[in-house]
Amino acid sequence: MSSTKIHLSKAAFTLSAPDIRRLPVDSGIEVAFAGRSNAGKSSALNTLTNQRGLARISKTPGRTQLINVFEVAENRRLIDLPGYGFAKVPLEMKKKWQKALGEYLEKRRCLKGIVILMDIRHPLKDLDMDLIHWAVDSDLPILALLTKCDKLSQGKRSAEVLAVKKALAPLNADITVQAFSSLKYTGAEQADAIICAWLEQDAPEYDLPDEDELDNSEEFTEQD
Repeated sequence: MSSTKIHLSKAAFTLSAPDIRRLPVDSGIEVAFAGRSNAGKSSALNTLTNQRGLARISKTPGRTQLINVFEVAENRRLIDLPGYGFAKVPLEMKKKWQKALGEYLEKRRCLKGIVILMDIRHPLKDLDMDLIHWAVDSDLPILALLTKCDKLSQGKRSAEVLAVKKALAPLNADITVQAFSSLKYTGAEQADAIICAWLEQDAPEYDLPDEDELDNSEEFTEQD
């Protein structure tokens, strides 16, 4: 493990990028946050960093058009990826967002863990499963946060978590599933521990990719 001690509360906005060419150099460790546009991704980021306004919360789900970068420590970053699957925006704009998302997932080598956020009342939609399968195939650990769990009773919440665990068990992958509430801070301490552990890993060194390599990425395409 790295000697770098991570505190998510130190996260600071660095930049917004339309694609991976505008991101910081592909080195260090990144943890990405991804999910459907109405899954509460921005709220979760704000809760985990204990910063009310770190990630902007839009009144219209799906308005996050860019890859947003937050530096937590030197060469340690949280990445807020464009939401998918819900935005009421023009098709061409949606395709552009999805291309940026797919490109990041396909080519960003410093990505070492992915937080996938799903509304606990509607988990494991087609695009969620596409993303989970991609992460599993890439040997990336997954933290599946079932958001908005405060909207369910304790019994129903536990049943939903168990159902998702059972559905994902056949993948035989490094997947942690837990209920999460940005409003009540449910699951925040456990999520913080997992994300910090990922960020505290020793960072491998890579040669920088050339432009041709970046251009050959696959799109994360909408299925539903």
